[in-house]
Amino acid sequence: MIAEPRRREILRLVWDVERPATEIAEHFDVTFGAISQHLGVLRQAGLVVVRRDGTRRFYRADREALAPFASLLQQMWAAQLDALADLAERAETAEKLAERAGTAERLVERAEAAEKWAGTAEGRERDS
Repeated sequence: MIAEPRRREILRLVWDVERPATEIAEHFDVTFGAISQHLGVLRQAGLVVVRRDGTRRFYRADREALAPFASLLQQMWAAQLDALADLAERAETAEKLAERAGTAERLVERAEAAEKWAGTAEGRERDS
């Protein structure tokens, strides 16, 4: 049940905050219908509580029902955050390296231009 990654992510989203189904669906790259099905599975399993307000449905985690899984879920979410932090650090390092490479490339271009100019200036001095 909670082994499915999208369902775990849904549970993370509604762990501390009640959210409407549309807001939950905005966090995923699949259709609203697919998220609605996941919410239905979680609801039938008693892992989320649904509150209706007009035509909207609001979901929140049923922490009492999830108590046996709480530490496991929190460990999984922490691991995801650690992985995300690692990716962010790698992206930052890559960006810095790209900036340095760009700076080095500009320096090489300037040096080549200076050499060319110096060679042209020497040629003019010899001709005069």
